[in-house]
Amino acid sequence: MTATHTLLVTGGAGFIGSACVRYFLQHTPWHVVNLDALTYAGNLHSLGAFRDHARHTFVHGNICDPHCVTQVFANFSPSAVIHCAAESHVDRSIDGPAAFVHTNVVGTQRLLEASLIFWRTRSTAEQNNFRFLHVSTDEVYGSAPTGTRFTEQSPYAPNSPYAASKAASDHLVRAYAQTYGLPTIITHCANNYGPYQFPEKLIPLTCLRALNAEALPLYGTGENIRDWIHVEDHCRALHRLLSDGRIGENYLIGTGEEYSNLFTMQTICQTLDQVAPRPDGQPHASAITYVHDRPGHDARYANDPSKIQRELDWRPQHDFRAGLAATVRWYVENQPWCQSVMADYQRERLGSAE
Repeated sequence: MTATHTLLVTGGAGFIGSACVRYFLQHTPWHVVNLDALTYAGNLHSLGAFRDHARHTFVHGNICDPHCVTQVFANFSPSAVIHCAAESHVDRSIDGPAAFVHTNVVGTQRLLEASLIFWRTRSTAEQNNFRFLHVSTDEVYGSAPTGTRFTEQSPYAPNSPYAASKAASDHLVRAYAQTYGLPTIITHCANNYGPYQFPEKLIPLTCLRALNAEALPLYGTGENIRDWIHVEDHCRALHRLLSDGRIGENYLIGTGEEYSNLFTMQTICQTLDQVAPRPDGQPHASAITYVHDRPGHDARYANDPSKIQRELDWRPQHDFRAGLAATVRWYVENQPWCQSVMADYQRERLGSAE
């Protein structure tokens, strides 16, 4: 992609999407078109100083609206698409799976269809340069047995409505590549962390509850294992894939390191003890409270990122402990952002399936 190229990012006001918008505006000369419906988890303040960047164009619209998506392609002629728009909170999918099917499956199909129609009108050179990069999750593989890691050949075994909806969207992307020749790439990433993550997820929720001297709920025994990656490392991987990834391929993105949810929460608390100690002098970890586990809770995610490392020479740059400490400090120092995005959000328990 050259300096004159345009990148379309769907869900560009969400966590991963906004990180992509910031990253590509900072590290490339491309024009970035940001399509987002601004649902509860989307916020333009997540773009920071890049919201008013000269090469950023925001379009308020929904990927499920075929007219809107078609108009975006007609108006901006993107050279590539990074598809981040999705309903993503597992607990929320347990309580309301229909919204996940609508956005993640129907929305992806409509975006694919608009991409295909647009792609077919391009010159041969433009068709060869076009990419549709679908951002998915390692959760489509279910739970990794002890001693194994997910690979690009792992069978799909989703255990939550969220994971099932993402698996379905993956299959649609593959089908559009196989049936119509649309140049697609699918990524399956580990759990992301970093600034501007909506505070229903583990790391920001723990930070904000701790700062409010509230109980810190931890599902089950806290021994569920996760592979965490800093969102900036994820964006660098997507950049490499747009430039040099093989069309029609899947790529796992992760660090290859594993941490229990209990360890992650304790590490957050240790940082908070240093930068925002409790008024009563007690350690923040004293507020950790074990709660009834999430139904269908995957015991372990573990990615083998050797394919993207081997083919594209990509490596994560953020150490988890240092990156997590910096992330915790960001939430402590950016309380106005946190309060603004949480203004209409009720922090009740979701996904109990009771």
